[in-house]
Amino acid sequence: MSETPSFLRPFVLTPPARRHERVANLDWYVPDAIGPHPAVVLVHGGPLPDGLPTPRDWPVYRGYGCLLADLGLLAVTVEHRMRVVAGPQGPVTDCATAACDVASAVDRVRADARVDGDRIALWFFSGGGLLSTDWLRERPSWLRAVALTYPLLAPMPGWGVDPRFDPGVAIREPGGPVPPLLLTRVGRERQEMAETVAVFLDAAGDVGVRVEVIDVPGGQHAFDMLDHTDESRRAVDQAADWVSQRLTG
Repeated sequence: MSETPSFLRPFVLTPPARRHERVANLDWYVPDAIGPHPAVVLVHGGPLPDGLPTPRDWPVYRGYGCLLADLGLLAVTVEHRMRVVAGPQGPVTDCATAACDVASAVDRVRADARVDGDRIALWFFSGGGLLSTDWLRERPSWLRAVALTYPLLAPMPGWGVDPRFDPGVAIREPGGPVPPLLLTRVGRERQEMAETVAVFLDAAGDVGVRVEVIDVPGGQHAFDMLDHTDESRRAVDQAADWVSQRLTG
């Protein structure tokens, strides 16, 4: 028998299951209480190869949606189109289309009557970390928190990413206050990704921006579906609580 693909492995926590609403490229996890609710937009990684099931159906993102809704937050998972496409100079990772997908999703979430549009958090995972760039540059007042979990935080050589998608550059730019930042870092990260995290943290330190860090020393990339350990469970719980406190405190 073939091994279960990593993206179909169970979430490390078992929050109470709840039904979600699927509308276009968004899955909505709505708390039981009467709203309007603060909301968290979950942004999956990429670029993804063709033929994979939508990340909205992966146990890890369903798990985060249920976990956040159980904390009283309205969670929305957005499916974006970060893909490798043909470019004039070779393959290109299309972050621009994915960024537009995320921006459109945020607009729709904020406009929903069940949502308090002035209390929004964005939570980026893996390669989706590149899509945090515009938000770290624009810093809207309603963006109360940005969470980054095992993120990629600078364009990778050979990916053909538009160089504007560089969170470490964006955080150095002048403007309004940077929203509270949380970074979940794994000890067994791939070296090339770990280096982008280190550069980002240095950039934040250079401009006096505080980044709260949750370290998962024994964790690997995608620890929240691959490493079913107490350390992993604590890290996910801690991150979810941090987001909740920034939206409800």
